[in-house]
Amino acid sequence: MNIKDIARLSGVGVSTVSRVVNNHPDVKKETREHVLNIIKEYNYIPNSSARVLKQISTKNIGILIKGIFNPFLSEMVSIISKKIQFEGYTMLLQHTEVEEDDIESTLRFIKERKLQGVICLGGKFNDIQEDTFKHIDVPIILTSINLPVAMNNKQHVSIIDINNEEAAYKAVNYLIEKGHKDISIMICDEKEAASLERYKGYCRALEESDIPFDKENVLKGHYLMEKAYEETIKLLQNKKPTAIFAVSDSMAIGVAKAITDSGLQIGQDISIVGFDGMDIAQYYTPTITTVKQPREEMAKLSADLLFEQLNGNNQSISILLDADLIEGNSCIEI
Repeated sequence: MNIKDIARLSGVGVSTVSRVVNNHPDVKKETREHVLNIIKEYNYIPNSSARVLKQISTKNIGILIKGIFNPFLSEMVSIISKKIQFEGYTMLLQHTEVEEDDIESTLRFIKERKLQGVICLGGKFNDIQEDTFKHIDVPIILTSINLPVAMNNKQHVSIIDINNEEAAYKAVNYLIEKGHKDISIMICDEKEAASLERYKGYCRALEESDIPFDKENVLKGHYLMEKAYEETIKLLQNKKPTAIFAVSDSMAIGVAKAITDSGLQIGQDISIVGFDGMDIAQYYTPTITTVKQPREEMAKLSADLLFEQLNGNNQSISILLDADLIEGNSCIEI
């Protein structure tokens, strides 16, 4: 769809559609609403500027990062940006809010900015289908995104991630081997794919050790320190597990502060294991045991793979990297 198609379907002139798209005030309310309904019905995405519209192609590479404040993903950006600059391209960075549809945001980002490729760092792509990106002919790299379906080569979509379920399984087993049986888990929610896989690893570890599952031990922190803090405070008002496994280090910090503010000692009264391997976990007191994702390797692979595909290698691949457990002082044997 282009602006002429929208004008034809709306029964108005191209200039009227342009004024609606650019939110000019000199359009009747009824006409504006009618044009906007047509735009919505046909999923028309206008280019962000006339300059971009006139370009046949750009040298823009997009980085779509989930969350305005996401320190784990933000640390990857500097590595990727150096590769983009070295190759003579321009990096366009865009954040998406927690509630935004990441598939729709990716499609809009590519079309509006005429991207030559995009790297998505984090996000929810659970609803992705085999034909979601069939009309997109630029490489898309999904990094630190756990997908429920395999991508075919025609879609130019590659995946770089870790085995989230296995990494979480090892982390919970670490606690079990230290004698812990009452282990809570702080997840994002049931819909976020990486969090769901880590939850599966937690459940598998409990089941294989014949430890009963307790639904009261499942907390939702939505990857936010403050939410993790609030949920932990509520938990400790009713019960005191011997350990808490948080599926991100950001939430682990919220858990740690809640434990301290409740008059308890981290690693003595309640053990903590986080996930991501962020620097903050190592500089917290006490240092927090965490599953370290190889973020430097993930960032480098993302950039290298993107430019391999831009240079003619159209094969889409899926890479799963290993994650290591880094011991801190937040866990004790009981």
